[in-house]
Amino acid sequence: MAISVYVFDAYGTLFDVHSAVRRHAGAVGPDAERLSAVWRAKQLEYSWVRTLMGRYQDFWTLTEQALDVAFAACPSADPARKADLLEAYRSLDCYPEVPGVLDGLKKRGCRLGVLSNGTADMLADAISAGGLAGLFDAVLSADEIRTYKTAETAYELATTHFRVYPEAISFQSSNRWDVAGASACGFRTIWINRAGAPEEYVDLPPAATLSTLDGLLSL
Repeated sequence: MAISVYVFDAYGTLFDVHSAVRRHAGAVGPDAERLSAVWRAKQLEYSWVRTLMGRYQDFWTLTEQALDVAFAACPSADPARKADLLEAYRSLDCYPEVPGVLDGLKKRGCRLGVLSNGTADMLADAISAGGLAGLFDAVLSADEIRTYKTAETAYELATTHFRVYPEAISFQSSNRWDVAGASACGFRTIWINRAGAPEEYVDLPPAATLSTLDGLLSL
């Protein structure tokens, strides 16, 4: 089936999740890089654990909780920077190739969407800050169903909204676990392996692996 819809994960795929700490690295201190890594790891961990327990809290709440734990894990980091980091997280840097790739897909007549664990207001802020407003036909948040990816119901937000079969959707994510979840739901999946991470979930492979979104236009 021809691909007519391109759906993108947001955090790590369109937006650089480590750019918030990078902006304030000097003020945070020598453990800024580790703080950012722990913050991201805990943010994701909490989404999976909350989904498995059936005790939902929205992604912004989890983001704040994860940052608190990151500060506790990095005693040299200045917790007085918490407000600055949270504010920066709402306007993360967009990866440089993203606007051109999205514009190229739009010019081909493709419909574009975002499917993210982020709340609607988090995504609206990031899209606006990244200069991507008006490029997406839909911005879909797992907050609508109070269940995070990789639950099947989260991916069904895309098929329901666009009214297409899963195989008509190309789903792009930098997160290998997210690619596995979308593959299990029948999407064509493209792993944007920005970090050069090793392959995993070998029973749920992507259709292609790219180092950035640049190669998407030639697939």
